Amino acid sequence: QVQLVESGGGLVQAGGSLRLSCAAAESISYIAKMGWYRQAPGKQRELVATLFSGGNSNYADAVKGRFTISRASVKNTAYLQMNSLKPEDTAVYYCTAYPYDGDSYPRWWGQGTQVTVSS
Repeated sequence: QVQLVESGGGLVQAGGSLRLSCAAAESISYIAKMGWYRQAPGKQRELVATLFSGGNSNYADAVKGRFTISRASVKNTAYLQMNSLKPEDTAVYYCTAYPYDGDSYPRWWGQGTQVTVSS
């Protein structure tokens, strides 16, 4: 059963922008924290951005100032706005969700959406 569904990936030129969306299944009654991971070919999966229930957010150094994580106020939907994209941002991006702010590992994962940045 798919718990999180991502959309918005695709091919973009360097310097361009993409906006990823993530919608949680209705079967998930409450989500405290949401985040985005990515995995590039031949590399380990890395945490890109996290948004806590109180509104605070964290970003990986590689994306600070370029990516913004946000969340819709009325439903379990998250977004990742990606600006000034670089070829090294090419990866499969995964939406994640946590039932508690203090959880260090996501309980729910999306299936991933491919982002490809051409030089």
